[in-house]
Amino acid sequence: MTDRRPTRRATAAAPIPPTTTGPEGDGPIDYGLLGESVGFLLKRAQMAVFADFIATFATADLRPAQFSVLVIVGRNPGLKQSQVSAALSIKRTNFVPLLDSLEDRGLVKRKMAATDRRSHALHLTAKGTALLKELTALWEQHERRIADKLGADGRSQLLALLNGLDGFGGGDGLDEADLAEMPPPAAKPRGRRPAKTPESV
Repeated sequence: MTDRRPTRRATAAAPIPPTTTGPEGDGPIDYGLLGESVGFLLKRAQMAVFADFIATFATADLRPAQFSVLVIVGRNPGLKQSQVSAALSIKRTNFVPLLDSLEDRGLVKRKMAATDRRSHALHLTAKGTALLKELTALWEQHERRIADKLGADGRSQLLALLNGLDGFGGGDGLDEADLAEMPPPAAKPRGRRPAKTPESV
C-alpha cells in the first residue's frame, strides 16, 4: 500500500516572494525560515496595512492608535482611562499623551467617573462624534482595498484566524514598545574547566 501522507515540503507554506536585494544589490534576499514565521509575516502585513491606513487618514491627521481610541470611546462612552488603555494594549505612559492630543483637538473629554471620583470617564465630544462618522467612511475605503487584495472570503478568514490568537503568548498589557524592549532570555552559565595545576600538567 502506498504511503500518501503529505511530506513537509508538500504542506509547507509558500515562501514569501523576495522583494529586497542583498547588500551588494546582486540578488534577492533568501528569507529562510522567516518565510514560514507567523510573527515575521504578521509584522510585514501590519506595516503594509498601516502604510495604507496612514495614507488614507492623512487628511484627518490621525494615527491608527488615535482612531482606535475614538472608536472604543464612541462605542463605550463612560469607560475609564485604564479600561480603554487595557482594551487597546497601550501602556499608561503612552496612553496619557495620546489622550491629551485628542482632548487638545476637542475630540474627547474627561469627566469624573460616577463610581470612582479618583478616575476619569471618557466621552466623545460633538466634534469627536462628527469626525468619527467621517473617519468610518475612510476606514471602509481602507478595508475595501484589503478585501480587494485578499478577496472578501480571504479577509473574513484572516479576521477569524487573527481573533484565534487573542490572548496567545501572555502578552496582555504589553504594547509593541514593551515587546521591542524585552531583554532576551538570560544565557545559561557555562561551566568553566578547572585550571590546570602543575601537578596535572
